[in-house]
Amino acid sequence: MEFRLNPNCNLSQSDVISILQNFSTTGKMFIDGRRNKIKLFELNGRTLNVKSFKVPHLINRIIYRYFRKSKARRSFEFANKLIENGIGTPEPIAYLEHMDWIGLKDSYYVSEHLVADLTYRELVEIPNYPDGDNILRQFTRFSYLLHQKGIEFKDHSPGNTLIKKNESGAYDFFLVDLNRMEFHHEMPFELRMKNLCRLTPHKEMVAVMSNEYAKVSGESEEKIFTTLWKMTADFQYRYYRKKRIKKNLKFWK
Repeated sequence: MEFRLNPNCNLSQSDVISILQNFSTTGKMFIDGRRNKIKLFELNGRTLNVKSFKVPHLINRIIYRYFRKSKARRSFEFANKLIENGIGTPEPIAYLEHMDWIGLKDSYYVSEHLVADLTYRELVEIPNYPDGDNILRQFTRFSYLLHQKGIEFKDHSPGNTLIKKNESGAYDFFLVDLNRMEFHHEMPFELRMKNLCRLTPHKEMVAVMSNEYAKVSGESEEKIFTTLWKMTADFQYRYYRKKRIKKNLKFWK
């Protein structure tokens, strides 16, 4: 077993390990996904968010033991790195990996549970969301800050940014689902635009984001919009083509 606890979390190692060892029989189900499950646990007046990763197939079991860090460990380490860079994410608590002689078995990532007011997804799915233009512009500035710090959040998609309105009336942003990230010395323009292209299929939202990104970056708004909208359209085409292929394969089965 490989276990690591955040020394600043003021929780007992034995209490956290006990939660993880009893994950299947205790806790409140929060997300019952096809691949991963998330449960909530109460401990010392705090709500812990525990993500149980799907047991990988044989090849990945070997890879995650000998050649690459597990998703749970990466989530924990990347969360700490985000916090070091002043980027919002729920407080990382711990990770645990169970190994056998073949490789990785089950693994868990524990963070503090954060109750959000919304995610980026609401801006996409709910027309005229209250204060939506302001939230979108602040989110764009947050994304620019990520890029300036060289943080490529590869799962920068609608459900992976939690948004909370703070006491001043502005909005705070918190990244979740952290296991796919790259940290660069700097991010070139094309990579920045690629990082934003999965967020929305709506041209008007891309236009607002392009306008705000131009304001903070000094880049041409026309260049940003043209590049970002092309990448967005290409991503949407590939996404729906993949869904059609999967649907057809199921039909012929």
